[in-house]
Amino acid sequence: MSSNSRIIITGASGVLGSAVREAFSSASDKRFEILSLSHSRTGNGLVNLDLTDADAVEKAFKEFKPNWVIHCAAERRPDVAEKDPEGTRILNAKVPEQLASLSKILKFTLVYISTDYVFDGTSPPYTPSAITNPLQLYGQSKRDGELAVLGVDGASVVVLRVPVLYGPAPKNSDSAINILLDVVQDQSGKTYKMDHYATRYPTNVVDIANFLVRLSGHKKPIPPILHYSAAEPFTKYEICLVFAKILGLPHGHIIPDAEPPTGAGATTRPRNCQLYTRETEELGVAEGGDGGPLGLSLFEEWWSAHLEK
Repeated sequence: MSSNSRIIITGASGVLGSAVREAFSSASDKRFEILSLSHSRTGNGLVNLDLTDADAVEKAFKEFKPNWVIHCAAERRPDVAEKDPEGTRILNAKVPEQLASLSKILKFTLVYISTDYVFDGTSPPYTPSAITNPLQLYGQSKRDGELAVLGVDGASVVVLRVPVLYGPAPKNSDSAINILLDVVQDQSGKTYKMDHYATRYPTNVVDIANFLVRLSGHKKPIPPILHYSAAEPFTKYEICLVFAKILGLPHGHIIPDAEPPTGAGATTRPRNCQLYTRETEELGVAEGGDGGPLGLSLFEEWWSAHLEK
């Protein structure tokens, strides 16, 4: 066994966590022992653990003795976060701080998955060292999580910021991108107003997962904050047009909305949080190829192949 062979994945039943688990499980040299933690789903090798139970977490981590912990668990839905501020802050900031403290004690590297929403979207692209200025509670809680894990002196921590995610998922509603398939396929006569204001950079969870496998074997120092993002810009409306094209469906029921979200219940979203990825590319752990220096999937190409299956 190599020295970096024991991996804990939190949120292992989610869209990103599932992809990370699959990537480590199918790594060509099979050098990883994996503990896949989940709070909401069980079965299929998932181990149930409430990450807010500090004593249970410490016990599980001490027993497994991880070399790397990939922390995917989070409240990732901005609208839900606004409805449960305290629960969101506990999961997105307090839990990661405890994991960073355990990192210091147990000598593992913690990868804290963060978000482009730590930025306000007014001056992209954002470098890892750019000043954060989140516009809503979700972004604030993830920024607070970043500060918490990076603030634990002596801990080995990597903050990996990613944008909106897509990829293989149990349900389309598990991803803010995948769910747009349901909108396009709803030919019942219902109309949808679709955001044509904010520019997003949808990134495939399989790409991120494979990158994390390679990162775990990296022998050189890793910067404390890394950005991983696809480079293709889309609004949600434009993504719907791509799906309609692939599926050969009309899209007249989807109405572009070029105004920022306003009114009761609307969650403020930044206009363009493009992440600058040069530092990540220069690590030398990318795959390269047609997807550019980070070896990224091309959005329409990936979906075309995926929906054919």
